[in-house]
Amino acid sequence: MTFKLLAGAALALVSLHTLAAPASTVSDAAFAQVLQGTWRDPQNSGRDQYRHPQQTLQFFGLRPQQTVIEITPGNGWYSELLGPLLQDKGHYVAAVEAQSTSHALQDKFTADPAHYAKSSVVTFLPQQPRFGAAGSADTVLTFRNVHNWVMADTAPAMFKAFFKVLKHGGTLGVVDHRGPADESLERIKQSGYLPTAYVVKLATDAGFKLAGESEINANPKDTKDYLQGVWTLPPTLRLGEQDKAKYLAIGESDRMTLRFIKP
Repeated sequence: MTFKLLAGAALALVSLHTLAAPASTVSDAAFAQVLQGTWRDPQNSGRDQYRHPQQTLQFFGLRPQQTVIEITPGNGWYSELLGPLLQDKGHYVAAVEAQSTSHALQDKFTADPAHYAKSSVVTFLPQQPRFGAAGSADTVLTFRNVHNWVMADTAPAMFKAFFKVLKHGGTLGVVDHRGPADESLERIKQSGYLPTAYVVKLATDAGFKLAGESEINANPKDTKDYLQGVWTLPPTLRLGEQDKAKYLAIGESDRMTLRFIKP
């Protein structure tokens, strides 16, 4: 199975459904404060050069009064930014798989109420995901996770659950490793790289409309042909010291950045 036809469909969707980017009302000063925050893990802030968090969140239209659910936040890379940004007027929710990192993130939030008092953790089952009451979220975000759900065959259920928890007019923001348009499903599961059209189809099949695509997280140095797939690159560096300098020079993966709207 390949995705050449889907690639053409994705381009058509962009031209038909591209909407004006929602204006983020988070100030540059507020972003500067959290990006320089002493509460951030230095290893996390060191990745800002690859992940462009301010530009990415602005593209997704982040507003300080929103309820934002981040799906599978890992060790809390974006939690360190979103929790404080939403602290005064909004609500940040970290949605983690049951029996994963929920306790670690909750402990992180509890230990630092000055930055995470209005942050919370919910757990979900990947086969039957639920992230909160229907229509309760303004924005759902997920970073570098869709390829994992594709590999686990849970992606359609996840996107349907995103659609359900969002309000009408709400935003789904997706960042993931971008693969060739004609990549086979078998190869996707080996490499971790996804065709953009494949992700667009997952979202539109769930009811979303594609509202915008950004090159904020593009990396033209990424050749996408590594022995250990995307995990060859930093931060994983699965090959260890083998050609480490080469992969550090490439940086993190080439990534799609997609904004969807729930009609």
